Amino acid sequence: MDLNKVNNDQKLYLCRSYYLGGFFFLPFLWIVNGVWFFNDAFRNTPFDEQKRIRQYVLQSIVGAVIWIIVLITWVIIFQTNRSDWGYVADRMSFTIPTGIP
Repeated sequence: MDLNKVNNDQKLYLCRSYYLGGFFFLPFLWIVNGVWFFNDAFRNTPFDEQKRIRQYVLQSIVGAVIWIIVLITWVIIFQTNRSDWGYVADRMSFTIPTGIP
């Protein structure tokens, strides 16, 4: 989709839809929203809907960064403590490594 061919009301609607979709455990939508609408929010000439698009883009970027930090933190904690957690960690794993921990 070429955003240059879409009017500003439709841009705002699409940006808001991606922003709200990110709350349903789809942080990838926040990343797409931040990348896709960045130019409209910060680089284009001012228009009426730009303020709200800028707000959605900033909140999407912040939400995506928070999700990435939480995910990396969880992976580090799980990988370093998996063998100590025993049965509970084995039930969370898709594959159970064999051998001595």
